[in-house]
Amino acid sequence: MFFCKPNSDSNEITICKNYDKSTGVFFMIPYGKHYIDEDDIQSVVDVLRCGMLTQGPKVAEFENKVANYVGAKYAVAVANGTAALHLACMALELGRGDKVITSPNTFVATSNSILYLGSKPVFIDIDKQTLNIDIDQIEQAILDSSNIKAIFPVHFAGLPCDMERIKQLADKYNLAIVEDAAHALGATYNDGSKVGNCQYADMTCFSFHPVKGIAAGEGGMITTNDFDIYRKLTLLRSHGITKGNFEFPGVSRPDNSLVNKDAALEAGELKRWYYEMQSLGFNYRITDIQSALAISQMGKIDLFLDARRSMVKVYDKAFKDIPNITPLQAHGRDNSSHHIYVVSIDFDKIGMTRHQFMEKLAEQGVGSQVHYIPVVSQPYYQELGYKIQQYSITDTYYQSTLSIPLYYGLSDVDQRLVTSSIRKLLGK
Repeated sequence: MFFCKPNSDSNEITICKNYDKSTGVFFMIPYGKHYIDEDDIQSVVDVLRCGMLTQGPKVAEFENKVANYVGAKYAVAVANGTAALHLACMALELGRGDKVITSPNTFVATSNSILYLGSKPVFIDIDKQTLNIDIDQIEQAILDSSNIKAIFPVHFAGLPCDMERIKQLADKYNLAIVEDAAHALGATYNDGSKVGNCQYADMTCFSFHPVKGIAAGEGGMITTNDFDIYRKLTLLRSHGITKGNFEFPGVSRPDNSLVNKDAALEAGELKRWYYEMQSLGFNYRITDIQSALAISQMGKIDLFLDARRSMVKVYDKAFKDIPNITPLQAHGRDNSSHHIYVVSIDFDKIGMTRHQFMEKLAEQGVGSQVHYIPVVSQPYYQELGYKIQQYSITDTYYQSTLSIPLYYGLSDVDQRLVTSSIRKLLGK
């Protein structure tokens, strides 16, 4: 990303370490970025030249690639991560009056997907070490609430929740589990198996947005080991319509007769043009163009993960024992997919606000971000009655957190610029 940065006190361009005098712009190291090579480009070109652009074979190939990688029986590719969460809620048949436990430290899509069905999110504060949902508080929330139907744990920043403990609670109270693993493709549970294998959940949802570990432009995926859920998902992602790929046409009546038998069959065979809408679904299909890109990217996933782990070690070493900055989730490095690198900074002690700190970093060509404004702090959720004061750990975390650049392709030189710029602002 290139852009000009006028000096705040004049019309002069700020001279920073990434400033290009010949063009009058400077390069901003983003907090996250996709990586595209010639193989990725060629995979897309091949589809454009020779393949079906959508509803073709690349979608199924992508699904098989992810299912095999994580160790799940089934995978359903959709338009984006939000669509994945929404369809997961629909597959569980959530509705008005139902409640779902989740974390306030996430992007709004997690809880929005619950609201789409008229259900109510029940937020549980986070654990200060993991930044994930505080499992110690889940059981009491179940006992204090009526009509809890599911738990949606979020693997924040790529660090998996303790899913074995969450599943024990879900089994005890007969609750469904949907993992929001938008950050966590490639992460591992405590037993070493891949997040998304669904040994601890009914479904797991992934995202392939460009800043995620694997980019498809946009894209999402739901994995499951339940065939009935799989069939629901494939139907719901495409208007609730099925065509030529169902075992029998029509919706069964209580007497097991078929509503559309005569319309669908001729001489005992399915009519060639016939399709039918069996439920109210959505157009949440992903294209073959996106799928081709993601398939190519999946071939590099271990390379991407290894690079992120190496960069995390550099950051951990650079900030070790430095006053007023603390790397977060440090205890979970071996399991995390390291979607983002988050630190806690005592902005009061260094004498500047977070906005000022981010602005000074930007003047040095270093981008940063905040993950996330707590969902319960958003105006829409405040109008629903949620209050950040009820989630003290989430609020404390939010006040001091900062995400700094982490992505495959971040050079050693640029990472040194990031660490030196931060240390300088901290007075080190």
